[in-house]
Amino acid sequence: MRIDVLGVGFDNLTMDEAVERGMELLESQGTHYVVTPNPEIVEVCRENTEAKRVVNGAALVLPDGIGIIKGAAMLGTPLKEKTPGIEFAEHIVERMAKEGRSLYLLGAKPGIAELAGKNLAEKYPGLKIAGTHDGYFQEDAPIVEAIRESGADAVFVCLGAPKQELWMARNGEAIGAHLLCGLGGSLDVFAGTVERAPKFWCDHGLEWFYRLCKEPKRIGRMMKLPLFLVHVRKEKRK
Repeated sequence: MRIDVLGVGFDNLTMDEAVERGMELLESQGTHYVVTPNPEIVEVCRENTEAKRVVNGAALVLPDGIGIIKGAAMLGTPLKEKTPGIEFAEHIVERMAKEGRSLYLLGAKPGIAELAGKNLAEKYPGLKIAGTHDGYFQEDAPIVEAIRESGADAVFVCLGAPKQELWMARNGEAIGAHLLCGLGGSLDVFAGTVERAPKFWCDHGLEWFYRLCKEPKRIGRMMKLPLFLVHVRKEKRK
């Protein structure tokens, strides 16, 4: 049973449980996609019914960030822990490498996916990079065909929300990979062009503040967090 936070249902799992579930999906028949909403994405879903539909239609919905954890607790339906998408992805990659599985990377600026793939392959010997493509494309069909022909077991789709969620829901079945994960800006981190917040900031739920200090231009997006908490308080009063 999922925990509802402003209309988005989150799977109530620890990171270890989420990774196990992700591997089960990877090894099962059919195509399954994973989403990792933060407060900003939940706010998008409140205004965009199609985005809400595809997010809730995911095989796995993981709370990315302390804001979702606090919101769920305020509503009296606490989640076990935050499960950041990039950490989930790295655990999945580690497991895939041990089994010699293949991964396709889609998204970010030209050259970033290739660099991310190189770094991941070096860090996790045994991982096969089936292919890469940047996020600057106009037509889905050539990308879908390229991924299908690559035979990738999994695809990390990093196009930003809600574009990546809509893309996975629309194209997942045609791709043929068993597991697709929507991971926002993770490729930039894997490529080493963007630094993730140090452990202290992450452990104390301040990763968002660290990123804001590094990228002040994100202030507009960060304002979604207080708006999210306002909406949570309104929902709690109901």
